[in-house]
Amino acid sequence: MLMSFKILQIILSFFLFGCNNNLDANLNITSNIKEKLQRNETIKLTVHEKFDSIKVYNSSKLIYNFIDNSLNNLEFELENLRLGQNNINVVSFFNNTNKSKKYSFILLNDKKPKIYSYRIINTYPHDINSYTQGLEFNKGFLYESTGKYGKSKLRKTEYKTGETLSEINISNKYFAEGLTIINDKIIQLTWRESIGLVYDLENLELIDKFYYNKSLEGWGLCNNSSKIFKSDGTEKIWILDPNTFEEIDNFEVYTNKGKVNGLNELEWVNGKIYANRYLKNGVAIIDPIIGAVEGVIDLSGLKQRVTNHNNLDVLNGIAFNKESQTLFVTGKMWDKIFEIEIIKK
Repeated sequence: MLMSFKILQIILSFFLFGCNNNLDANLNITSNIKEKLQRNETIKLTVHEKFDSIKVYNSSKLIYNFIDNSLNNLEFELENLRLGQNNINVVSFFNNTNKSKKYSFILLNDKKPKIYSYRIINTYPHDINSYTQGLEFNKGFLYESTGKYGKSKLRKTEYKTGETLSEINISNKYFAEGLTIINDKIIQLTWRESIGLVYDLENLELIDKFYYNKSLEGWGLCNNSSKIFKSDGTEKIWILDPNTFEEIDNFEVYTNKGKVNGLNELEWVNGKIYANRYLKNGVAIIDPIIGAVEGVIDLSGLKQRVTNHNNLDVLNGIAFNKESQTLFVTGKMWDKIFEIEIIKK
């Protein structure tokens, strides 16, 4: 038995160490990488040993491939990387030997967000008892998801009059959150239950459910016809497959100073994501490619224009009317919806 154990050790040693030229080793390299970098900066690498080629990976994705082995000083730009946490692995290849060195840094935007104000075009009635979580136009009608346990609803309304055309109550075990409409289906999130609800657009009949297990919670939704975007109350926006609703990717939302968390209700507007921030009187305009906050719409003052009452709550609810190219905004327990035009401050 003892002999067998020793033989096993020898075999394992052969497989683990006999081919050590293929094992990762520390690459002798220096860089200018800091804890935080901006998009307009250039990463500079100085390699202090011979190599045939060097590849740079961001997570598992190859982003640069240097094949000129006469150079020891290598550079690459950061403008195509997503903002937020980046994990870089620099791998050298020389005589069938691989060596590597890993770096982590936070990538910030290199521009300050533009600040916008608004002009009220029209004011429409809104159900003062609606704890608004999601808002979206479809074929001229306004669809709304409202929250709270035991009070959550999904409704279709005539936005000019505030009339409810059809409505369903959500199960008491769910706290409904954001919604979006894609492929003739309404997708509605739940808050802490990690379940998405799928309805037929025509009759609001519940036809399917799906689960999200990667994101923290369910907050807001929007889509660009080919992807669904989901917020979970953090700085992350998750990308969902429009057919399976699986969370297939995510990106982080940052300014030139740091991350932007509390992302809530979302709306897709002409190639950008507009996002309410929970407890903030504004909307962030987000580049969905790299996660940069390109602008902020200051909506201060809107809450003072609605009826004040004990249950009056925060700004939340964005809907873009493609026909008029205007934005509609409201809040939780607000008795008005405002159609607004965005203007520069």
